[in-house]
Amino acid sequence: MEQTVEQYLEFGLRNLWYPVLASWEVSSRPVGITRLGENIAVWRDENGAVHAIEDRCPHRGARLSLGWNLGNRLACWYHGVEVRFDGVVEDVPAVSSCPMTGVKCVKSYHVQEKHGAIFIWFGVDDAEEPKPLSLPEQMGNDEWSSFLCMADWKVNYQYAVDNVMDPMHGSYLHSASHSMSEGDKSAEMQHRATEHGFIFEKVGQSGVNFDWVEYGETGSPWLRLSIPYKKQFGPGGVFWIVGFATPIDENNTRVFFWRCRQVQGWQRDVWRFLYRNHLEKLHWDVLEQDRLVLENMAPNARQHEFLYQHDVGLSRLRRMYKKEAQKQLQQWQEVKTRQQGEDLVSANVNAAQQDKVGNHG
Repeated sequence: MEQTVEQYLEFGLRNLWYPVLASWEVSSRPVGITRLGENIAVWRDENGAVHAIEDRCPHRGARLSLGWNLGNRLACWYHGVEVRFDGVVEDVPAVSSCPMTGVKCVKSYHVQEKHGAIFIWFGVDDAEEPKPLSLPEQMGNDEWSSFLCMADWKVNYQYAVDNVMDPMHGSYLHSASHSMSEGDKSAEMQHRATEHGFIFEKVGQSGVNFDWVEYGETGSPWLRLSIPYKKQFGPGGVFWIVGFATPIDENNTRVFFWRCRQVQGWQRDVWRFLYRNHLEKLHWDVLEQDRLVLENMAPNARQHEFLYQHDVGLSRLRRMYKKEAQKQLQQWQEVKTRQQGEDLVSANVNAAQQDKVGNHG
């Protein structure tokens, strides 16, 4: 049965880098995760480098993440099969000679660790090299200080993206927030192009509330916004959020939000102390409001909408996603056809070799 564009989008666009875990979540012990519907084992070697491979032992299908970390490889808990970071079977200790040894039997992933998070490349064609990953200036720039907030939501990632692409909801859902209680509850909206995407904003109101949001794609898809802060909430000017929505599967999402302010020196120390001891709880309260609304949407809510002018931003992004999904689905079908041809050739070669051995016998 052919996959539709809508079904493809349920698990997320590919040919992109996605944050999958915070750096602190991965040490020497392997971690098993699901992202974009794929089961992945993640671990660090003796030098601290992060590796990721398909979480499946090629022998009997046990989870490699339940096994042992041997540095550049994992050993399966079930029978000890050792699989390297590149997906090649290093050793099968239970037998003296095994045809799996030296063969790439599971998928391996490109990994980067940036700004306190682990990013994995999800491509349509595993044979292609990933695009460069560039992050917004608020991340990884010495002039900025930030905190990473993560949460797992029981909702498809598209709802999480739509939520951030809707600045107007801040004036209602978050109206009791310490940072979103000001500004008009009615506004005209507009969008304008940027170098890496577009900005969707209120007309005639800026620096008052959650007044604008930017979508960008620089190897990874991100959303960025700023919220004005009163002086009692610490130094550093406006408060910035850079967000990512990483699909877990079709029904679950992990959201990553870097909360940033442009501060240095003693002001950085003041801001970080104030955040940890006071502001963080307030920000979690706001995030919880989003989660409650999204997780309790009516069934198939996106299929029964009556959108209006405030929804131009999310409608535009949906069209962009659908257009890209159509291209990727075609590419995926071409890759699948090629792989089937390669598998057929390999099967014929193996059959011929077996026949040759049988004739000699």
